Amino acid sequence: MSLRVKLLLAQIPLALALIMVGIVAVGTLSSLGRLSEGILRENYRSVLAAERMKEALERLDDEAAASLIRGNTDGLPQRLTPLREHFNAELHVQEGNITEPGEDAAVRRLQSSWAEYQARLDEFAGWHDLDAARRFFFDRLEVGAAQTRAAAQAILDLNQDAMVRKSERAQVASTRMNTLMILAAVIACLAGSLASATVTQRLLQPLAVLTETVRHIGEGNFGARAAITGSDELAQLAANVNAMATRLSQYRRSSLGELLLAQQASQAAIDSLPDPVVVFDAGGGALIINRAAETLLGLQLESTTANALARLEAPVRAVLETARAHVLSGKGAYVPKGFDEAVRVAAADGERYLLPRATPVYSEEGAVTGATVVLQDVTRLRRVDELRNDLVATVAHEFRTPLTSLRMAIHLMIEQAAGPLSEKQADLLYAARDDCERLQSIVDELLDLARIQGGRIELNLRPVAATALVDTALEAYRNLAEEAQLALESELPPGLGEVAADRDRIQLVFSNLLANAIRHTPAGGQITIRGLLADGRVRFEVADTGEGITPELQRVIFEKFVRGPGTTGGAGLGLAIARDVVEAHGGEIGVESVPGAGATFWFTLPRA
Repeated sequence: MSLRVKLLLAQIPLALALIMVGIVAVGTLSSLGRLSEGILRENYRSVLAAERMKEALERLDDEAAASLIRGNTDGLPQRLTPLREHFNAELHVQEGNITEPGEDAAVRRLQSSWAEYQARLDEFAGWHDLDAARRFFFDRLEVGAAQTRAAAQAILDLNQDAMVRKSERAQVASTRMNTLMILAAVIACLAGSLASATVTQRLLQPLAVLTETVRHIGEGNFGARAAITGSDELAQLAANVNAMATRLSQYRRSSLGELLLAQQASQAAIDSLPDPVVVFDAGGGALIINRAAETLLGLQLESTTANALARLEAPVRAVLETARAHVLSGKGAYVPKGFDEAVRVAAADGERYLLPRATPVYSEEGAVTGATVVLQDVTRLRRVDELRNDLVATVAHEFRTPLTSLRMAIHLMIEQAAGPLSEKQADLLYAARDDCERLQSIVDELLDLARIQGGRIELNLRPVAATALVDTALEAYRNLAEEAQLALESELPPGLGEVAADRDRIQLVFSNLLANAIRHTPAGGQITIRGLLADGRVRFEVADTGEGITPELQRVIFEKFVRGPGTTGGAGLGLAIARDVVEAHGGEIGVESVPGAGATFWFTLPRA
């Protein structure tokens, strides 16, 4: 006989006891249900009908009184018709639910009072003399309403008293049935449990032997065996546990070498990478360090704790901790924004620039269990970028001298220093002068960008009132805004205080933002400069009501040579220069926009 059959037979006494308890419970619940159903069927519907008839009477009385207040009864019959129908519907329900002694007589009284009250309502609705209608309302109509309400209340009281009596009888019956059910349940459970426990204990005695064996195996004693004979499931389970212990013992002897080989292979793969790689655990401690990290950064392979970074130089330690914290906090992979985040490291063959990247290490359940940080060697790419910036600066500088001569020559010709000009010649020279001015603006922007990115920008930081910066920017562009038929305003709360800024450089930022806002806002629009305090900084905002910026353009709008749709003139460097100037001040810059609803460019400056 199998263990399953034995266990099922052992549960038969308990099953019989549960069946007996179930039969008693079903009988008890059925009896209580019939009592509750009787109360609901016989009395509750009458109580509900009486309450609703009283409510309809109140509303009828209110409508009549309202007619007196208004001074006329015009339209009163139409307003009373739905209320009468509602009363008649509930009266019809009550007429079909007469269940208590004396309830029939109470219903007849209600019918008589209701018929008399309706007749008085019809008579009241026909009065046009306000004084006579008022006397009739108080002398006759109110008396009829009170009689009808008293009749409905009598039905309500009759049924409520009946519900109380029936509820008390149901409570007594419930107490008696509960006592019977509890007694039956206790007897059945004691008898069934005693019988089932006795049989089950005899059947499962081998399970204690199997449990002890499994405990020894779990503690690493793979020589433990479960001595259980027979052919049931417990005997088969014991045989399987013994076989498992044998295989675990064999695997323990053979897998250690394979694990060591796998670890060596993975370490060799990481060591083959030319860039430093550091793998951190969930607690921030270093788990794996490749040979490049050991050589370039000075990390030791045996340093497997969080203190492994303590020996590093401060800049290198800072970028590693930043990338590690970003990933372990659940923010996903860490991707640098540009070459500016590269850290300089001294090596045997010269300086190197390493750019940090980090990706999370996930468990099978999807949780972040670590972080892999790679310091990518971008030395050559950085040098190429520097050469490109130097080339741009050199070309722009070489353009300045001939461009200045060309501007001077065109100016002299427009002033007719070389002789009179025809109207067509003057138009051509004016167009050439505008193009020269545009070229001069582009050259100036290229030179400013080269100086900023080359680290040659010098900031004259001084405490400057935030309101003064905004006022200067507004004054410089007020005429241009008026020519474009735009409203130029400011919203500055009191208490902004002073910021630490280079006044001329910050005006360059305002100039770029306001020029863009005027350029992209149609006539009749508005441009607003706002200021507010945020986290110990002052945040400036330039908001317009123009066409807005698409999400795709928002992601790259502060990059070099990026120009929006429909933009004419310029090289797309204004916002890039504004970004570099703000960041040189230790602030941040950004844009918020919904296409078709305008754009808001903002930047922050530290308070003085």
